[in-house]
Amino acid sequence: MASMGDTRRHFQTELAELEKSALGGIDLVIGQLDRALESVMHQDVELASFVIADDDRLDGRYLEVNQGILSLLALQAPVAGDLRVLAALLHVIKHVERMGDQCVNIAKLVPLAGHEPPVRAEVLEKIRQMGQFARSESLQCKAAFATRDVELARDLVRQDRDINRLNREIFQLALSIGDDADTREWAMHMVLVARALERVGDNAVDIGEQTAFVVTGLFREFSDSSHPTTL
Repeated sequence: MASMGDTRRHFQTELAELEKSALGGIDLVIGQLDRALESVMHQDVELASFVIADDDRLDGRYLEVNQGILSLLALQAPVAGDLRVLAALLHVIKHVERMGDQCVNIAKLVPLAGHEPPVRAEVLEKIRQMGQFARSESLQCKAAFATRDVELARDLVRQDRDINRLNREIFQLALSIGDDADTREWAMHMVLVARALERVGDNAVDIGEQTAFVVTGLFREFSDSSHPTTL
């Protein structure tokens, strides 16, 4: 019969594996994000279709982690600190899955723009910048949660403001892009791409908020930047 100490060690091992798996989902998101942005920059329909198909891996990761957490809750009696981690991981993996969904949303817009759309370099440059911020936020929220670094988590808000600013700038550019119907349609697709990137950043901030919850036991939103803004 297993002793209490053995049971506790087994629980800690399983909990650590679940956290590793949940945070590893962010690495999958970053790969998806890189490919989705590449497909937008080069109107690469084939690459976009790969992003859409590969979302099954993230969905599988979500189910695996979600079920693992629920099993631990059902079979063990976690103490307060561990219970906070489990509760936070339920939120983390949900946000990771949503970030993956936003990459799919970006990829789905690529074939709609046509084979050689009338692109505007200034819009694509802002999309590229947004993508870099979204990527950076994704890496940072993972590092913050893994190291329980609340200050690093709070710093996500700074980058998120840049994403929100670029999102507004792309919207304004799209409004003033001219009368050509094809160009306006392409610009509207880019507005949707920008909106998806903004949501990736928002979810990264949400993961940062879960870091603070694990450390302090209190849930507080860092700022309004983790919620949608109306354009």
